[in-house]
Amino acid sequence: MKLGMMIGYSGARVSIDVAAIREAEAMGYDSVWTAEAWGSDAVSPLAWIGAQTSKIRLGTAIMQLPGRSPANAAMTAMTLDALSGGRFILGLGTSGPQVVEGWHGAAWNKPLTWMREYVTIVRQILAREGPLVFQGERYRIPYDGPGSAGLGKPLKSMLHGRKDIPIYAGAMAPKGQELSGELCDGVLLTCMNPEQPDVVLDALRAGRAKAGKPLDGFDVAATVAVVIGDDVDACRMPLREQLALYVGGMGAKEKNFYREYLSRVGFADECAQILDLFMGGKRREAVAAVSDAMIDTLYLVGPKERIKERFAAWRTSGVTTMIVGAMQPEAFRLMAELAL
Repeated sequence: MKLGMMIGYSGARVSIDVAAIREAEAMGYDSVWTAEAWGSDAVSPLAWIGAQTSKIRLGTAIMQLPGRSPANAAMTAMTLDALSGGRFILGLGTSGPQVVEGWHGAAWNKPLTWMREYVTIVRQILAREGPLVFQGERYRIPYDGPGSAGLGKPLKSMLHGRKDIPIYAGAMAPKGQELSGELCDGVLLTCMNPEQPDVVLDALRAGRAKAGKPLDGFDVAATVAVVIGDDVDACRMPLREQLALYVGGMGAKEKNFYREYLSRVGFADECAQILDLFMGGKRREAVAAVSDAMIDTLYLVGPKERIKERFAAWRTSGVTTMIVGAMQPEAFRLMAELAL
């Protein structure tokens, strides 16, 4: 199993612990990952990190589709990949309707069509087999729709980038995972139940079959929070708050990919209760409704021996890259001891 290091996105101030990333690189971590929501972007920190490291791969988990045209995403990927010596991983995701419409001012609809067209265009740009021409439902290149000047010309990238820059997609829903298997080189999972891997793997296999490819060689990258401490309940607390937000507040009441996934893997009752409490303004009660079992299934918490024991389930889960999310340097060191 390969290890990744999750940096995520910043809060009110941007701060990157480059020394910790260099230590992870020295320990054998394969990748470091950034993210974006509605604050710091995912790419600028990777440029900063890439300039101060030499081997660790640089991944976005994720770059939001509404934030960049497919052409701009391809330009960014080729540029950072070239400057880093071929270390870039292009992780993409649609984000949700609240962010797409409330922050980017774009329409959120047909996310599978959006992702399919976006990845197809990026791959066409990277391939440089001819000028870019694409006629789809969401994208028309050259643009010839309403308001067009009628002067668009098909273009080919001036930059000769690496044709096989890996593309990953963030996907928690089965259809999105199937699409990832069909079109991409890897899938990014916000969370995963390692004891029920086929809930994810079956969808990925279906997508790979459409592409005429096996699951072998496809990267299943799951983010796993790790908190070390003798007091297990205290270790669980920040993760309890995080899960309450993801289940109750991320996405609409009618549509929440995280909640739907967790319901499929054994936590339907907890998810329903958390949602009702969160939507009712009872945030503290919603946090309390997150069960110990949910936290212990998705994350690694407690004393080192307990983490080592519970890590065994991940070895047979089908996860090929564990992206470690942690605030403690010793957590990254422990995972290197266990996984590498």
